[in-house]
Amino acid sequence: MPESERRTLRQRIKDEIKRDGPMSIARYMEICTADPEAGYWQRAATIGTGGDFVTAPEISQVFGELIGLWCAVTWQQMGAPDPVRLIELGPGRGTLMRDVLRTVQRAVAPFHAAAQVDFAELSRPLRAAQEAAVAGLAASPPSWHDDLADVPDGPALIIANEFLDALPIRQFAFANGDWQERVIALDADGNLHFASRPAEAPPEAAGGQGGIVETRAGEDALLGTLAARTGSLAALFIDYGPAEDAAGDTLQAMQRHGYVDPLAEPGAADLTAHVHFAALARKARAHGFAVDGPTTQAEFLGALGLAPRASRLMAANPAQAAAIELAAQRLVAPTGMGSLFKVLCVRSPSLPVPPPWG
Repeated sequence: MPESERRTLRQRIKDEIKRDGPMSIARYMEICTADPEAGYWQRAATIGTGGDFVTAPEISQVFGELIGLWCAVTWQQMGAPDPVRLIELGPGRGTLMRDVLRTVQRAVAPFHAAAQVDFAELSRPLRAAQEAAVAGLAASPPSWHDDLADVPDGPALIIANEFLDALPIRQFAFANGDWQERVIALDADGNLHFASRPAEAPPEAAGGQGGIVETRAGEDALLGTLAARTGSLAALFIDYGPAEDAAGDTLQAMQRHGYVDPLAEPGAADLTAHVHFAALARKARAHGFAVDGPTTQAEFLGALGLAPRASRLMAANPAQAAAIELAAQRLVAPTGMGSLFKVLCVRSPSLPVPPPWG
């Protein structure tokens, strides 16, 4: 993004604060990531070794292959509806869906033929990358939508890998008998900085004295959209964060694979926060869904057969065997992605428990 656009976005944020007062972190994240002109997701090169961060599908094709087989088995448990909506939320460069389609086209042809691919994606550059990634792989032309609510009804399988973490959060802290909201204001020199103000709507979750509690209204909206759909569904959420309730400041900004100040360059860094899976599960049950998990990514991929699949891939590509093994190990590393990332399934209660929980 040109420096002039970053300055313009920073100035617009400052102008809004001057006009309306301190800004919630949720509003700041929304502007920085989703602004239609200067937001982070309008940048062309954000994902991959040459971007700011790398996701599991970019690390190893085995990840997408196993997700594809999970979708096929779950589809069979649904009664093999034809057609079925195969929806991905925040599909990045399309790498995950490419590997899903390539795998099921070969291994589960009836599911491949029944699947209507739908992408929920706002970014223009990423839509172009997704279209190129899945070209010729889907049985029928994929569709793109600004929002999940725009996807037609019917039986559906939803994949959301590192989607929830980018939904805006608000932060609250309880101190001296009152709830305060952490906000973004201007200091005496006119620079952005974190401040606090009395909370208008304190969070339901309780944190310790001085501990920060994070809330994410986008999860409620997403689950409400899923609940309003007609037809059975199963949604697989894969993201990083604690399995149990936890307090603390998890807002982070990533740029060129390193952590940076979230307020330094609005629109130039990836802004995310941990997903609190215990709270997400409670919300899903309140919307009438059955919930499976959360399970660590290592346990989930291991149960689906990561090791034997990686071994077969290594045998077929001996020159790349070391790289294939290293990538697979990275997905399940106990001190890294394997334990930090969790997997949660939200499904219609009429459906059987899917693997690996069933």
